[in-house]
Amino acid sequence: MASELIKDCALVIGASSGIAKALITLLRQECPVIAISRRHGHDANTDHHNIGHHHGSGEAIHSPSRHHSGHYSLEYYRCDNSDSAIAGIIAALMSRQVRVTRVYIFNGVLHQAGLSPEKRLEEISAESMQTLFHINSVIPMLWLKHLLPLVKGQTPCVVTVLSARIASISDNRLGGWYSYRASKAALNMLLQTAAVEYARRAKNVALLAFHPGTTDTELSKPFQQNVAKEKLFTTEFVSQRLLKVSSGLTPSPQAYFIDWNGATISW
Repeated sequence: MASELIKDCALVIGASSGIAKALITLLRQECPVIAISRRHGHDANTDHHNIGHHHGSGEAIHSPSRHHSGHYSLEYYRCDNSDSAIAGIIAALMSRQVRVTRVYIFNGVLHQAGLSPEKRLEEISAESMQTLFHINSVIPMLWLKHLLPLVKGQTPCVVTVLSARIASISDNRLGGWYSYRASKAALNMLLQTAAVEYARRAKNVALLAFHPGTTDTELSKPFQQNVAKEKLFTTEFVSQRLLKVSSGLTPSPQAYFIDWNGATISW
Protein backbone atom coordinates (compact mmCIF):
# COMPACT_ATOMS: atom_id res chain seq x y z
CA MET A 1 0.00 0.00 0.00
CA ALA A 2 1.17 3.57 -0.58
CA SER A 3 3.17 4.91 2.34
CA GLU A 4 1.82 8.45 2.69
CA LEU A 5 -0.69 9.23 5.42
CA ILE A 6 -4.10 10.65 4.58
CA LYS A 7 -5.67 13.08 7.05
CA ASP A 8 -9.22 14.39 7.25
CA CYS A 9 -10.55 12.26 4.41
CA ALA A 10 -13.99 11.01 3.43
CA LEU A 11 -14.88 7.35 3.13
CA VAL A 12 -17.57 6.45 0.56
CA ILE A 13 -18.90 2.89 0.80
CA GLY A 14 -21.07 1.49 -1.97
CA ALA A 15 -19.27 3.91 -4.25
CA SER A 16 -20.67 2.59 -7.53
CA SER A 17 -24.16 3.95 -6.85
CA GLY A 18 -25.40 7.00 -8.72
CA ILE A 19 -25.56 9.29 -5.69
CA ALA A 20 -22.18 8.07 -4.46
CA LYS A 21 -20.48 8.92 -7.76
CA ALA A 22 -21.90 12.45 -7.72
CA LEU A 23 -20.91 12.86 -4.08
CA ILE A 24 -17.33 11.76 -4.76
CA THR A 25 -17.01 14.47 -7.39
CA LEU A 26 -18.08 17.10 -4.85
CA LEU A 27 -16.01 15.70 -2.00
CA ARG A 28 -12.81 15.77 -4.04
CA GLN A 29 -13.08 19.55 -4.11
CA GLU A 30 -12.78 19.52 -0.31
CA CYS A 31 -10.75 16.51 0.86
CA PRO A 32 -9.15 13.18 -0.11
CA VAL A 33 -11.66 10.40 -0.80
CA ILE A 34 -11.41 6.66 -0.26
CA ALA A 35 -14.10 4.86 -2.25
CA ILE A 36 -15.16 1.26 -1.61
CA SER A 37 -17.41 -0.90 -3.75
CA ARG A 38 -17.86 -4.40 -5.14
CA ARG A 39 -16.61 -3.08 -8.48
CA HIS A 40 -14.38 -0.14 -9.34
CA GLY A 41 -16.01 3.08 -10.49
CA HIS A 42 -13.04 4.53 -12.32
CA ASP A 43 -13.20 8.18 -13.29
CA ALA A 44 -11.55 9.02 -16.60
CA ASN A 45 -10.22 12.25 -15.06
CA THR A 46 -8.41 10.44 -12.24
CA ASP A 47 -5.06 8.70 -12.51
CA HIS A 48 -5.19 5.19 -11.09
CA HIS A 49 -2.43 2.78 -10.29
CA ASN A 50 -3.19 -0.84 -9.63
CA ILE A 51 -0.55 -1.53 -7.03
CA GLY A 52 -1.66 -5.14 -6.54
CA HIS A 53 -1.91 -5.11 -2.75
CA HIS A 54 -4.62 -7.15 -1.07
CA HIS A 55 -5.96 -6.70 2.44
CA GLY A 56 -8.31 -9.57 3.30
CA SER A 57 -10.58 -9.60 0.27
CA GLY A 58 -10.02 -5.90 -0.38
CA GLU A 59 -7.91 -4.83 -3.36
CA ALA A 60 -6.56 -1.29 -3.36
CA ILE A 61 -6.39 0.93 -6.42
CA HIS A 62 -4.39 4.04 -5.56
CA SER A 63 -4.25 7.48 -7.17
CA PRO A 64 -1.72 10.26 -6.56
CA SER A 65 -2.26 12.58 -3.57
CA ARG A 66 -3.26 15.52 -5.76
CA HIS A 67 -4.54 15.44 -9.33
CA HIS A 68 -3.38 18.07 -11.84
CA SER A 69 -6.94 19.45 -11.97
CA GLY A 70 -6.67 20.51 -8.33
CA HIS A 71 -8.94 17.79 -7.01
CA TYR A 72 -7.92 15.88 -3.92
CA SER A 73 -6.82 12.27 -4.09
CA LEU A 74 -9.10 9.36 -4.83
CA GLU A 75 -8.49 5.73 -3.95
CA TYR A 76 -10.64 2.71 -4.71
CA TYR A 77 -10.91 -0.48 -2.71
CA ARG A 78 -12.77 -3.48 -4.03
CA CYS A 79 -14.76 -5.24 -1.30
CA ASP A 80 -17.30 -8.07 -1.36
CA ASN A 81 -18.88 -6.74 1.88
CA SER A 82 -18.15 -9.90 3.81
CA ASP A 83 -17.24 -9.54 7.47
CA SER A 84 -13.62 -10.55 6.84
CA ALA A 85 -13.16 -8.29 3.82
CA ILE A 86 -14.52 -5.27 5.67
CA ALA A 87 -12.25 -6.03 8.63
CA GLY A 88 -9.26 -6.27 6.29
CA ILE A 89 -9.89 -2.91 4.66
CA ILE A 90 -10.40 -1.15 8.00
CA ALA A 91 -7.19 -2.72 9.31
CA ALA A 92 -5.33 -1.49 6.23
CA LEU A 93 -6.62 2.06 6.69
CA MET A 94 -5.76 2.04 10.38
CA SER A 95 -2.24 0.85 9.63
CA ARG A 96 -1.80 3.98 7.49
CA GLN A 97 -3.21 6.18 10.29
CA VAL A 98 -5.95 7.45 8.00
CA ARG A 99 -8.09 10.03 9.79
CA VAL A 100 -11.68 9.87 8.59
CA THR A 101 -14.02 12.79 9.27
CA ARG A 102 -16.91 11.76 7.01
CA VAL A 103 -18.33 8.35 6.13
CA TYR A 104 -21.13 7.66 3.66
CA ILE A 105 -22.67 4.18 3.36
CA PHE A 106 -24.70 3.71 0.19
CA ASN A 107 -25.26 -0.06 0.15
CA GLY A 108 -28.87 -0.84 -0.65
CA VAL A 109 -31.28 -2.53 -3.04
CA LEU A 110 -34.95 -2.10 -3.92
CA HIS A 111 -35.23 -4.37 -6.94
CA GLN A 112 -33.11 -6.67 -9.06
CA ALA A 113 -33.64 -9.65 -11.33
CA GLY A 114 -36.41 -11.77 -9.83
CA LEU A 115 -37.04 -9.31 -7.02
CA SER A 116 -39.44 -6.37 -6.90
CA PRO A 117 -41.44 -4.55 -4.19
CA GLU A 118 -44.45 -6.52 -2.99
CA LYS A 119 -47.89 -4.98 -3.44
CA ARG A 120 -49.81 -7.82 -1.75
CA LEU A 121 -49.15 -10.22 1.10
CA GLU A 122 -49.23 -13.12 -1.35
CA GLU A 123 -46.11 -11.77 -3.07
CA ILE A 124 -43.90 -12.05 0.03
CA SER A 125 -41.14 -14.66 -0.16
CA ALA A 126 -38.58 -15.62 2.44
CA GLU A 127 -35.77 -15.53 -0.13
CA SER A 128 -36.56 -11.97 -1.23
CA MET A 129 -36.87 -10.77 2.35
CA GLN A 130 -33.54 -12.33 3.29
CA THR A 131 -31.85 -10.68 0.30
CA LEU A 132 -33.17 -7.21 1.12
CA PHE A 133 -32.44 -7.51 4.83
CA HIS A 134 -28.89 -8.65 4.16
CA ILE A 135 -28.09 -5.82 1.74
CA ASN A 136 -30.12 -3.02 3.34
CA SER A 137 -29.66 -3.84 7.03
CA VAL A 138 -26.86 -6.32 7.68
CA ILE A 139 -24.13 -4.94 5.40
CA PRO A 140 -24.35 -1.34 6.70
CA MET A 141 -24.15 -2.69 10.25
CA LEU A 142 -21.07 -4.77 9.46
CA TRP A 143 -19.44 -1.54 8.33
CA LEU A 144 -20.53 0.27 11.50
CA LYS A 145 -19.13 -2.61 13.54
CA HIS A 146 -15.67 -2.35 12.01
CA LEU A 147 -15.60 1.42 11.53
CA LEU A 148 -15.69 2.23 15.24
CA PRO A 149 -11.92 2.08 15.96
CA LEU A 150 -11.17 3.97 12.73
CA VAL A 151 -13.50 6.93 13.31
CA LYS A 152 -13.26 7.37 17.07
CA GLY A 153 -10.93 10.07 18.36
CA GLN A 154 -10.88 13.80 18.99
CA THR A 155 -11.90 14.91 15.50
CA PRO A 156 -15.68 15.17 14.87
CA CYS A 157 -16.97 12.62 12.38
CA VAL A 158 -20.39 12.10 10.78
CA VAL A 159 -21.36 8.63 9.54
CA THR A 160 -24.25 8.77 7.06
CA VAL A 161 -26.26 5.73 6.02
CA LEU A 162 -28.75 5.90 3.16
CA SER A 163 -32.20 5.24 4.58
CA ALA A 164 -35.65 6.15 3.24
CA ARG A 165 -38.79 7.90 4.42
CA ILE A 166 -40.63 4.66 3.69
CA ALA A 167 -38.79 3.21 6.70
CA SER A 168 -40.79 5.44 9.05
CA ILE A 169 -43.24 3.27 10.98
CA SER A 170 -45.32 6.25 12.10
CA ASP A 171 -45.55 7.58 8.52
CA ASN A 172 -46.67 4.31 6.95
CA ARG A 173 -50.13 5.02 5.56
CA LEU A 174 -49.90 3.41 2.12
CA GLY A 175 -48.71 -0.12 2.98
CA GLY A 176 -47.03 -2.38 0.44
CA TRP A 177 -43.31 -2.78 -0.28
CA TYR A 178 -43.08 -5.07 2.73
CA SER A 179 -39.47 -6.25 2.51
CA TYR A 180 -37.99 -2.89 1.54
CA ARG A 181 -39.92 -1.01 4.23
CA ALA A 182 -39.03 -3.54 6.89
CA SER A 183 -35.34 -3.76 5.95
CA LYS A 184 -34.96 0.02 6.06
CA ALA A 185 -36.93 0.23 9.32
CA ALA A 186 -34.61 -2.43 10.74
CA LEU A 187 -31.65 -0.38 9.54
CA ASN A 188 -33.00 2.66 11.39
CA MET A 189 -33.42 0.69 14.61
CA LEU A 190 -29.90 -0.68 14.27
CA LEU A 191 -28.57 2.86 13.75
CA GLN A 192 -30.38 4.12 16.83
CA THR A 193 -28.98 1.24 18.86
CA ALA A 194 -25.47 1.78 17.50
CA ALA A 195 -25.71 5.49 18.32
CA VAL A 196 -26.12 4.62 22.00
CA GLU A 197 -22.92 2.56 21.97
CA TYR A 198 -21.01 5.01 19.79
CA ALA A 199 -21.88 7.75 22.30
CA ARG A 200 -20.05 5.74 24.96
CA ARG A 201 -17.12 4.51 22.90
CA ALA A 202 -16.69 7.12 20.14
CA LYS A 203 -18.05 10.37 21.52
CA ASN A 204 -16.89 12.33 18.48
CA VAL A 205 -19.22 10.51 16.05
CA ALA A 206 -22.73 11.40 14.87
CA LEU A 207 -24.87 8.84 13.01
CA LEU A 208 -27.29 9.99 10.30
CA ALA A 209 -30.05 8.08 8.47
CA PHE A 210 -30.52 10.16 5.31
CA HIS A 211 -33.57 10.16 3.03
CA PRO A 212 -32.50 11.40 -0.43
CA GLY A 213 -35.97 11.72 -1.94
CA THR A 214 -36.75 10.11 -5.28
CA THR A 215 -33.50 10.35 -7.22
CA ASP A 216 -32.94 9.64 -10.89
CA THR A 217 -30.93 6.44 -10.47
CA GLU A 218 -31.26 2.80 -11.46
CA LEU A 219 -32.91 2.11 -8.10
CA SER A 220 -35.90 4.36 -8.86
CA LYS A 221 -36.18 3.99 -12.65
CA PRO A 222 -39.03 1.43 -12.66
CA PHE A 223 -41.08 3.72 -10.40
CA GLN A 224 -40.47 7.16 -11.88
CA GLN A 225 -43.54 7.35 -14.12
CA ASN A 226 -45.76 8.59 -11.27
CA VAL A 227 -43.22 11.07 -9.88
CA ALA A 228 -43.72 14.75 -10.68
CA LYS A 229 -40.81 16.23 -12.62
CA GLU A 230 -39.95 18.66 -9.83
CA LYS A 231 -39.88 15.79 -7.32
CA LEU A 232 -37.42 13.66 -9.30
CA PHE A 233 -34.01 14.83 -8.18
CA THR A 234 -30.67 14.60 -9.93
CA THR A 235 -27.80 12.83 -8.19
CA GLU A 236 -25.88 16.12 -8.22
CA PHE A 237 -28.68 17.90 -6.35
CA VAL A 238 -29.04 15.13 -3.77
CA SER A 239 -25.30 14.95 -3.13
CA GLN A 240 -25.22 18.72 -2.58
CA ARG A 241 -28.09 18.45 -0.11
CA LEU A 242 -26.41 15.54 1.66
CA LEU A 243 -23.26 17.58 2.21
CA LYS A 244 -25.34 20.47 3.52
CA VAL A 245 -27.45 18.35 5.86
CA SER A 246 -24.60 16.29 7.29
CA SER A 247 -22.21 19.21 7.80
CA GLY A 248 -24.20 20.73 10.66
CA LEU A 249 -24.60 17.63 12.83
CA THR A 250 -23.02 17.18 16.23
CA PRO A 251 -22.35 13.92 18.12
CA SER A 252 -25.43 12.61 19.91
CA PRO A 253 -26.52 9.48 21.80
CA GLN A 254 -29.35 9.27 19.27
CA ALA A 255 -29.13 8.88 15.52
CA TYR A 256 -30.54 11.55 13.22
CA PHE A 257 -33.24 10.76 10.63
CA ILE A 258 -33.29 13.65 8.16
CA ASP A 259 -34.48 14.17 4.60
CA TRP A 260 -32.83 15.95 1.66
CA ASN A 261 -34.47 19.24 2.69
CA GLY A 262 -33.03 19.15 6.19
CA ALA A 263 -36.34 18.17 7.82
CA THR A 264 -36.40 15.63 10.62
CA ILE A 265 -38.41 12.49 9.84
CA SER A 266 -40.43 10.72 12.51
CA TRP A 267 -39.09 7.26 13.29
